[in-house]
Amino acid sequence: MFSSIRWKFIVVYFLLVFIAMVIIGIFIVNRMEDQQLQTARSSMEQQVETIMSTSSYIATGNWTENREGIQSTLNDWRLGTGETLYVIYDENVPKILATTNKQYESIVGNNALSYRYTDSTLIGRAFQGESAQSVLMDEVAENEYMHFAAPVFSSVGKINGVLYMTSDLSNVARTIEDSRAILTNATLMALGITIVLGFFIASSITGPIRDVTKKAEEMALGDFDQFVEVKSDDEIGQLAGMFNHLTLKLKDTIEEMDLERSKLDTIFSYMAEGVIAVDKNGSIIHANPIGQKLMEIDNAFLDRAGIFELEKLGMENIDYTNPETLNGETTFEKDEGVYKVKYAPYKNERDNIAGVIMVLQDITQEHKLDNMRKEFVANVSHELKTPITTIKSYAETLMNNEVDAETEQKFLSVIDRECDRMGRLVRDLLQLSNIDYQKTKWNRTNISIGDMLLDTISKLQLLANEKNQRITSYIQPELPEIRADRDGIEQVILNILTNSIKYTENEGTINVSAKSRDHFVDLSISDDGIGIPDEDVGRIFERFYRVEKGRSRDMGGTGLGLSIAKEIIEAHNGTIEIISKKNKGTVVNISLPAV
Repeated sequence: MFSSIRWKFIVVYFLLVFIAMVIIGIFIVNRMEDQQLQTARSSMEQQVETIMSTSSYIATGNWTENREGIQSTLNDWRLGTGETLYVIYDENVPKILATTNKQYESIVGNNALSYRYTDSTLIGRAFQGESAQSVLMDEVAENEYMHFAAPVFSSVGKINGVLYMTSDLSNVARTIEDSRAILTNATLMALGITIVLGFFIASSITGPIRDVTKKAEEMALGDFDQFVEVKSDDEIGQLAGMFNHLTLKLKDTIEEMDLERSKLDTIFSYMAEGVIAVDKNGSIIHANPIGQKLMEIDNAFLDRAGIFELEKLGMENIDYTNPETLNGETTFEKDEGVYKVKYAPYKNERDNIAGVIMVLQDITQEHKLDNMRKEFVANVSHELKTPITTIKSYAETLMNNEVDAETEQKFLSVIDRECDRMGRLVRDLLQLSNIDYQKTKWNRTNISIGDMLLDTISKLQLLANEKNQRITSYIQPELPEIRADRDGIEQVILNILTNSIKYTENEGTINVSAKSRDHFVDLSISDDGIGIPDEDVGRIFERFYRVEKGRSRDMGGTGLGLSIAKEIIEAHNGTIEIISKKNKGTVVNISLPAV
């Protein structure tokens, strides 16, 4: 009897369903048990961490003086059914200081190591500075309990004591037993149905089903060029015909899906923004390369659908019960970068909200530009406020008070100087604006840079003589000319030489040189002055930036000279750099294309 195809089919079908149901049942039960234990463990850890962070009595170092307050806190704390919390103090002889047990008066003061409802091993590990948990059997109650012990640290890192929590796992055990019973009944029902259906199916299906099975196996391996020969017009023949039709439709559908998936993968992979999608449980289900790189998500984390912390993106207010919180945007900073996050919910096939999709856009440059704009406005306002205040004060004094001619002349001189100062500031700002918007018209001619250097040194020699400074120069013979705007380049050299004279002490030395190099003319202006600190060198070309703000302002500077110099040199396809050490001097190197 069992040698026939029908009974072989029934036996195989029976065993297949039986083994599958057993494997699935074991997996589901084990998974459910692990999940229940994990949920209990997480709940206990969260309860303990919440008490640590909210109770001022526990946060203080002296628990013995605050025992009543700690006990009051525990009495008011709401724990789950079957959960008990103990506060244990004194590392040498751990004692129970407070507890949520209703019979706490008889428990407080007991030795925690010998108390029947605590585990001395966990207490010892907690006093060594590590949290620990375990599942223990209560022989008296014939029930398992989860135990969790966590150390409480003071602000200086010392262990104040231990919070010890137990949770009754009887509900977990009942849930697991009920699940086993349900799975057992389901398995028995499935096996009964399998036998009945297998008998009828095996009686009517012989050769064609084997052909269809073989073709289906080939399709499962990815070969969709499979067709079943139709030998009859009955149900088996119709099944074969539908199988052939399904094969064609499936092949077309898969090709379309592959094409669309390829398009989407290309779009997501090469788009400039990061894209991350999570489900309602917080498990990450998708992240493009930019999103993975930005949030440091590796492929292993993505494959196992790890929990993504929305708090990293400032989205801690997400609440799936409140749709208004699922749309919006926020910003966060990471590794000196600023990013905008736009998020919105996505729906599943049942049109229910299944999670949130986030788009991460790098706005670091926009943020920096906005800060620069604010700083620029503040600096301009500050630079104009000082001379305006001075002019107003002196003018009011002249208008409201009778002063002698000498004082009047002195006040008018101050007003004149402050007006000149504002004029220089406005002139420099206009020059920078014209350069920024490319409105400056450069009158480019062939210029002998050596003659220009000597002429500039001659103009500033009197200023250097006032400080007994020595200016030396070296101009390479037959130095090639440059093609540039004479006034612009002369303004740069005057500015740099003037700075060298200003910030070089009396009897100092300033060296000026010019030489050719590979179709370029290199200028170098060095001094042995006060120099620039390392932290300021990188910002020296920023507008309004001053190394010593008060002293620079007293010397008449606007903080724009070097910014203008850099813009002029770069407009002539050249480069400028500053090398400086505090109290050791400064070197300014300029390179311009030769004719």
